[in-house]
Amino acid sequence: MTQPAVSQIVAKYGRDFFLILISCLLSLRTKDTISLPISLILFQYARTPKELLKIPLKRLEKIIYSIGFYRKKARLLHSVSRDIITRFGGKVPNTLKELLSIRGVGQKTANVVLAEGFRIPAIAVDTHVHRIANRLGLVKTKTPEQTERELRKIIPKRYWIELNPLLVMWGQNICEPISPRCSQCVIAQFCPRIGVTRSR
Repeated sequence: MTQPAVSQIVAKYGRDFFLILISCLLSLRTKDTISLPISLILFQYARTPKELLKIPLKRLEKIIYSIGFYRKKARLLHSVSRDIITRFGGKVPNTLKELLSIRGVGQKTANVVLAEGFRIPAIAVDTHVHRIANRLGLVKTKTPEQTERELRKIIPKRYWIELNPLLVMWGQNICEPISPRCSQCVIAQFCPRIGVTRSR
């Protein structure tokens, strides 16, 4: 099974908080199959906030051109890097409150950095986690924020860190949004398949 992009970044570079943050920002509204190669190319040019800020904006746009919203994301990467340098001494903060205070960093991204980077228990809810949690009947929610709140109530804290990478991997490979591969799913017999109209 293909590993989620962040897991592959960690495998290659270790728990580098800045690289995890940047790869998450690049992956927003973009599939891992597109964002991961762009992240790896970018990290050949810059692996710290200072190095990233040294890349002129137009050059940065060219480096990440293949990604959706590349102009907006290039500005975001500069803004986040500047914020980390000026407000946090060049180090990615390790609290939810501080991470969310960085413009452009949302709940999911902050939770991924906490869990994957700092190994601080947090539930990062992306489209895969939200979909699968509802499909399994674990929650009945409309938004990722609601899903996170509900999962925090029912999932023991010791499992929070691993929940996102496992469900993302499952969602990318087996429990796809349209026509999930139920015939290959090892928990199919326990799954109520909520919202599934056709499967493979």
